[in-house]
Amino acid sequence: MPDLKQHFQRYTKYIFYLLSIFVLGWGFTPYPSVFLGLILGTSLSLFNLWLIRKRMERFDRAIDEGKKAGSLGTFSRMASAGIAVLVALEFPEFIHLISTVFGLMMVYFVIMIDYFFQQIILHKKREER
Repeated sequence: MPDLKQHFQRYTKYIFYLLSIFVLGWGFTPYPSVFLGLILGTSLSLFNLWLIRKRMERFDRAIDEGKKAGSLGTFSRMASAGIAVLVALEFPEFIHLISTVFGLMMVYFVIMIDYFFQQIILHKKREER
């Protein structure tokens, strides 16, 4: 599980970098509603990442102890995505809906990009041997 914690820490770090870029975009570009949507969606995406991490740790402990493992909280994550969309629909002049949806998917983009970078790094390490 330490490897899993490292992955989550790396993903969280990347998401915070993206959020800081989005905040700069919100403050200094002529597209504040787009960046506010990205900020809202990515923030809830980060919350979902944190939620799945906690649920996975609980799941892992339950399996190790031989107990019944609960769910991983799919409903909670879907509800937070629904809340983000409802907020974007309620304030369309401030928050862009499509960018909110892209923000909600940002963790998955980060995970995929990180996976490819890790594979490239592993491939180079194998070639050096």
